[in-house]
Amino acid sequence: MRIRLVEEAELPLLQDIERAAGEPFRALGMSAIADDEPPSLAELERHRRDGHAWVAVDGSGRVAAYLISDAVDGAAHVEQVSVHPDAARRGVGRALIDHLAAHAPKEDLTALTLTTFTDVPWNAPYYARLGFRTLAERELTVGLREIRHAEARHGLDRWGRVCMRREL
Repeated sequence: MRIRLVEEAELPLLQDIERAAGEPFRALGMSAIADDEPPSLAELERHRRDGHAWVAVDGSGRVAAYLISDAVDGAAHVEQVSVHPDAARRGVGRALIDHLAAHAPKEDLTALTLTTFTDVPWNAPYYARLGFRTLAERELTVGLREIRHAEARHGLDRWGRVCMRREL
């Protein structure tokens, strides 16, 4: 897999990947997550324009996964990382996160952060294997608290959620 910045024409593909990556949540009784709309084209374009949107492309040039991020309180916050099920379990998500980890210091960011589901095997347990640790409530920054409040308003707190951090 090769990782590169997203091209504008690829933005609709990211939405397709997001929808496909959401399907496995149905088997966990989380159909609302599977049915949730992906980020809008305008939101994806903002990340692309800011240089915070990457894709993993396979040997045939097909986009297999993507990651978008924002700077939040001195850290590169993983807003979304999604891998198409056809490319799952091949280290693609890890490669995207490692790419962000290599890029973040160029923007004077000292860590990676994300929010995720606690009990989904390819969420919090997976990120822990990638070197992220769960943050205690008292460790949450202002920006992470705002993200969690927005997630709660969106209904994501129906399932356990945590903030995680990986130092760089």
